[in-house]
Amino acid sequence: MATSLTTPIFAVQRDAERAAFDFDWLQTHHSFSFADYFDPNNLNWGALRVFNDDTVQPGKGFGTHPHRDMEIITYVLRGELEHRDSLGHHGIVSPGGVQYMSAGTGVRHSEFNHSAENDVHFVQMWVLPRAAGEAPAYGQREFAQSERTNQWLTIASGERGIDAPIAIRQDATLRVARLEDAQLEIKLAPGRYGFVFVADGEVTANNEHLVKGDALRLRDVPPLSFTGSAELVFWDVPALDTHG
Repeated sequence: MATSLTTPIFAVQRDAERAAFDFDWLQTHHSFSFADYFDPNNLNWGALRVFNDDTVQPGKGFGTHPHRDMEIITYVLRGELEHRDSLGHHGIVSPGGVQYMSAGTGVRHSEFNHSAENDVHFVQMWVLPRAAGEAPAYGQREFAQSERTNQWLTIASGERGIDAPIAIRQDATLRVARLEDAQLEIKLAPGRYGFVFVADGEVTANNEHLVKGDALRLRDVPPLSFTGSAELVFWDVPALDTHG
């Protein structure tokens, strides 16, 4: 039965409930259907289509492959991620840094662990754009740890009235925070979809204990507080039917 938009949703996806694959050079966890993992009941959360938690071994990576009509943001948690694309861009992203791409009409790129000695851990997130067929774009941005310590750091947004260093082509906003024995609150507007991922550490929210790899899916809930010590990734996205 379809769920009314006015029905509050507070759903926990535990670390072990994600699809997990070990390819030797890559250890990956998928929060939503992706590649060899397909669940028709777990395709997206609002306009958030992909949330992959990846660890790539030294010197390994993803060879050149295509994307189109997708907003793609990669947030590095540990190590250094090297990127090249068909638009001529090349960069190395350090911990706390972001590489972003509006794939638009099409782009080919590769992503590799820059280190020959240490692994790289990152989350890659895809958001469906407002419209298809736009020109591709790319960028990279570094952030200091202090910018997200015990506060929400707005990384990217396409929402009107929200100031963000990275512009994306959807009415969605990405924020991150590093809690150090502290508390932070989130608020969602009616009908908006929230996705909060615990990238490291542990927190409590609504009497739920959340640890590394756990995530919350939220809609039409009251303001929610997170208490503890953790690295958090928070998406605020529109309903999927607002896309297009």
